[in-house]
Amino acid sequence: MMKSKLKTLKLGWTRNQIASKIANDLPHGSYVNLGIGMPELVSQFVEENKEIIYHSENGLLGMGPPALENEVDYELINAGKKPVTILPGGSFCHHADSFSMIRGGHIDICVLGAMEVSENGDLANWTTGKGIPAVGGAMDLVAGAKNIFVMTDHLTKYGEPKLLKECSLPLTGKSVVTRVYTNYAIFGIEKSGFKLLEINEDINFDYLKKCTEGKIIQ
Repeated sequence: MMKSKLKTLKLGWTRNQIASKIANDLPHGSYVNLGIGMPELVSQFVEENKEIIYHSENGLLGMGPPALENEVDYELINAGKKPVTILPGGSFCHHADSFSMIRGGHIDICVLGAMEVSENGDLANWTTGKGIPAVGGAMDLVAGAKNIFVMTDHLTKYGEPKLLKECSLPLTGKSVVTRVYTNYAIFGIEKSGFKLLEINEDINFDYLKKCTEGKIIQ
């Protein structure tokens, strides 16, 4: 189905503000995997009195903040190949053991980017075209993590909705998304559609509906 193109307004939350909202929703003591790209911002906004154990699928548990210039060690990188640190008590392991943690259901929350999300929680965050060339570890994460939070812009750069009735791209997983955080609003996923949890103060509901192909429940 052809998606209507909309004029993208320079309104809504910034990526840092979205990341901060996600960080506030991470429970103390939870095991969290942050996907490549926008989701990596989340760790910068977690309150100091909240302990989050970060997992990276390339074999890190207890991953710390991005490495400063004098801390860079290319033997210690995250799944996006960016130098990171490791916290006291943290550990590293074989890639296969890391995926055993994922497939064994030991990750409480995974935050991923998205190209498309359907109203019933299907997720598409890769494509066979010129974009991301393969589904990678996201396929395991959406199947194994207890909750999947999506962090994404509400519209594509071409002004097309990303929250749809049905995904048109290859699926990463079916009915896997728990919550969606965009620059316009925050949604839960229910059987009947996108449950509106919070809307940006600069976005009115009528405009939000025009920007969202899937059904919104107030």
